Amino acid sequence: MTVHFIGAGPGAADLLTLRAVRLLESSPVCLYAGALVPVEVLSHCPPDARLVDTANLDLDQITAELSAAHAAGHDVARLHSGDPSVYSAMAEQMRRLDALDIPYDVTPGVPAFAAAAATLKRELTVPGVGQTVILTRTAARATPMPPGEDLATLGRSRATLVLHLAVQRVDEVVAELLPSYGPDCPAAVVAYASRDDEVVLRGTLSTIAASVHEAGIKRTAVIIVGDVLAAEGFIDSHLYSVDRCRG
Repeated sequence: MTVHFIGAGPGAADLLTLRAVRLLESSPVCLYAGALVPVEVLSHCPPDARLVDTANLDLDQITAELSAAHAAGHDVARLHSGDPSVYSAMAEQMRRLDALDIPYDVTPGVPAFAAAAATLKRELTVPGVGQTVILTRTAARATPMPPGEDLATLGRSRATLVLHLAVQRVDEVVAELLPSYGPDCPAAVVAYASRDDEVVLRGTLSTIAASVHEAGIKRTAVIIVGDVLAAEGFIDSHLYSVDRCRG
């Protein structure tokens, strides 16, 4: 028996990897966060699968479900929205499984920021404009950020900034980034990326907060800030340059 941590992608049921679908189809137990994983994704599970919504479960209760499945000899599909390497709380679950000597593996998924960039039809690393992407969040009502990872500090890099779990604090986010990025810096918010109810807002740091409030977006969204969102006239990359040695 194995616990399969699976990236469920940003929401669309057809944005899962082939491996993820295969594991879902073959696992008699599936744990998923109902608040984040759309029911359409669960259509890949067997008709008689035990489906456990973890939205209202704490870590001990989740571990108990995994342990019970292990005792019964059942594989478990442990679905996490987006990609489980970012803001999934997978590490603490794996630590519990290690202590219980329960085997597990990890299948990556399409992260929300990648789905948002696809919707915006933008590359987040543009030659001569931006080559660094910072994935971060804010600390309100969540685990405190480590020293030096506050937005004001990260913003001094002027790198492309992607914020998860922060749209409810968009006013504070803007206030902390304005000194480094300036009011005219391009900004965008994508909620429910890849889903039928996807919402896309484009603007600048001076306008994006008002757009978020007007649209009523309060969750399941990423904020992207950086010049790459409006890059034009940039140099071609060296990757396909005629001057590059292709020996």
